[in-house]
Amino acid sequence: MDNTLQQGTLCLHAGWSPKNGEPRSLPIYQSTTFKYDTSDAMGRLFDLVDTGYFYTRLQNPTNDSVAMKLCALEGGEAAMLTSSGQAANFFAIFNICEAGGHVILSSKVYGGTFNLITVTMAKMGIECTVIDPDCTEEELNAAFRENTKCVFGESVANPAVCVLDFEKFAKAAHAHGVPLIVDNTFPTPINCRPFQFGADIVTHSTTKYIDGHASSVGGAIVDSGNFDWMAHADKFPGLCTPDPSYHGITYAESFGRSAYIVKATVQLMRDLGCIQAPQNAFYVNLGLESLAVRMERHCRNAQKVAEYLKANDKVAWVNYAGLPDDPYHALAEKYMPKGTCGVLSFAIKGGRDDSIRFMDHLKLISIVTHVADAKSCVLHPASHTHRQMTEEQLAEAGVDPGLIRLSVGLEDVDDIIADIEQALQYV
Repeated sequence: MDNTLQQGTLCLHAGWSPKNGEPRSLPIYQSTTFKYDTSDAMGRLFDLVDTGYFYTRLQNPTNDSVAMKLCALEGGEAAMLTSSGQAANFFAIFNICEAGGHVILSSKVYGGTFNLITVTMAKMGIECTVIDPDCTEEELNAAFRENTKCVFGESVANPAVCVLDFEKFAKAAHAHGVPLIVDNTFPTPINCRPFQFGADIVTHSTTKYIDGHASSVGGAIVDSGNFDWMAHADKFPGLCTPDPSYHGITYAESFGRSAYIVKATVQLMRDLGCIQAPQNAFYVNLGLESLAVRMERHCRNAQKVAEYLKANDKVAWVNYAGLPDDPYHALAEKYMPKGTCGVLSFAIKGGRDDSIRFMDHLKLISIVTHVADAKSCVLHPASHTHRQMTEEQLAEAGVDPGLIRLSVGLEDVDDIIADIEQALQYV
């Protein structure tokens, strides 16, 4: 696909280029297995000598077409789909960080990601240092250890909606010989392309804006291909030393810029099997086709809602980088000049109880454990997604006990504001 095409065009045309007489829409390859004429032909696939498909637990043509589209949108080298955003984040880290390794984690990330890395992966022997994304360069550099394998953050944090300073984090990561991994779910590649600012690997929960309609759970990993694994071979033996499970192949030597995704596919997906269903990949592709148009509307609606809330006497504060006085406005202008996303956070002056009372009186806007799709929805993180966190952890993650996360949808913005206005009458 022509890499000079604009994002909106890539949303429609990247990943699947039908030949003469082939289907215009991406086909669903609803098959677990693929036929070969000779034993040798299949054997060459297992030796990683040839590329192709033999079992959908590892790869599937529908999935790969969608991954290629995401790769084109992010400006990456290679990509893969996973069964969920959580699986994508796990694979992205575990692909280079095994027992005895260490991760530096931004404190302001999605609660599920925080729990994955600090609790579940800790049980696997992976250590983690949590750091405020607004830290100084000195504080960030002090967090690195000899066994640090990567730095992980979110481009726009969920639910704190703060903007990551990519260049600060990339500079520190690279100075210590490790990659920067960024979850780019909220702005999507339409509004932000982290590779342009030094990030090395990007993850997505495709369940959110990329699907856009709350129809399919999924995730994705995109590798820029820019990180030189062999230059830091002692830190990444999984990529830079022979893999006995594939006849001693060394991924970084054999696959170059695609090595990271190849290893994640043929090793982690082979053994853990967190593949996205081809049917779900088909839905994700449909969502991608309208992504550029939808993100523009999400941002426009959210800006108007944020301005309304900011001016309302019953609202204690509003976090949205589109507001000129927001502490992350300058970073958003630098990294996401077209807008961040449709998600904002705010609190009612009455505190936690009034915040919940307000939510319970909404009519158009739904209370759901979801975010970033076509319909407006709301959630109280301290009671829902971050419920397992202590008060100290909530404060560290930037989650005020009264914080309301509002995902502004594609409805007419006057109707969204009217619903908020009537619910505020009850507080």
